[in-house]
Amino acid sequence: MAKIVLGLGSSHTPMLLASDETLPRFEETDQKIKHRDKEGQPISYAELLEKADPKMAAMVAPAALVARQNKVRAAMAHLSGTLNGGSLDTLIVMSDDQDEAYLEDARPTFAIYYGETILNSNEQHEQYHKRFPEWYVKNRQGFFENSKPRAYPVDAKLALHLIDWLMEHGFDPASSKRMREGEGEGHGMAYVHRRLMDETKPIPIVPVFLNTYFPPNQPRPRRCYELGQAIRRAVEAFAGDARVGIIASGGLSHFLVDEDFDRAILKACADKDAKFLQSLPRNKLHSGSSEILNWVGVAGACEHLDLNWFEYVPGYRTPAGTGTGLSFASWA
Repeated sequence: MAKIVLGLGSSHTPMLLASDETLPRFEETDQKIKHRDKEGQPISYAELLEKADPKMAAMVAPAALVARQNKVRAAMAHLSGTLNGGSLDTLIVMSDDQDEAYLEDARPTFAIYYGETILNSNEQHEQYHKRFPEWYVKNRQGFFENSKPRAYPVDAKLALHLIDWLMEHGFDPASSKRMREGEGEGHGMAYVHRRLMDETKPIPIVPVFLNTYFPPNQPRPRRCYELGQAIRRAVEAFAGDARVGIIASGGLSHFLVDEDFDRAILKACADKDAKFLQSLPRNKLHSGSSEILNWVGVAGACEHLDLNWFEYVPGYRTPAGTGTGLSFASWA
């Protein structure tokens, strides 16, 4: 039978792609975006700065930023090596969508893409030129092809099987066979293709979208865990002996780093603490931190595997403590 033999988790923030020189400049953007405190309540950057530990200023000095970034670069390289060395036939990618493939006219809670290929193209992301400074846009464009769009392979047979099996077993996922004309995959999928996968030997993927970001139909932690469990059972019901991997793309906490919460999630993944993961407090799952739900789904899919490696880097980038809980892990 087919089997999930490898699980992975990775942050996918544009911060991962930042050069040493641009790392201090995230303070420019973080001063302007909306924030929430560690209990999920709206708060301004100025208020976060006022409440921040004075030691945070030293933690975001240029040398400290570069040291953490080098640690992140090593973790990404390790994860990439694990992925490309896993002899996988297919990689299921669980990630959220941020007004890329799905918009306000129809935003499903869960969706599976089953086209024969999926396009990586920077065209639909040109909106960022208007909203962010040039250095930030340049970082983010590292998710996408530099010259012309590229079609990456999709395991359409497994995707269709997942849709059919889930429909028979209590889930009703939406489905997509193509992107809108001239547009391509979201950054959560693009990060896997462009930053983790060997582009000379791309592994066919099955894109699984979770609407973690946008109310009112965000999936609850329990349902994400159950989806992961169901995907594992669906894979095992797939004809043949395919070696399947699954990756959570995104997370953990941001845009205010919450080390305690991040470490508790990683510990629960290592301990296979399904109860904890299924009952995460929803007030902590707003905005970027909602991508934690992708990890909850993969943890459900990897109950039969062990968390055998992880790297956690609290990605502070401003004196206010804003940034991302940069997290990387593998189950085998």
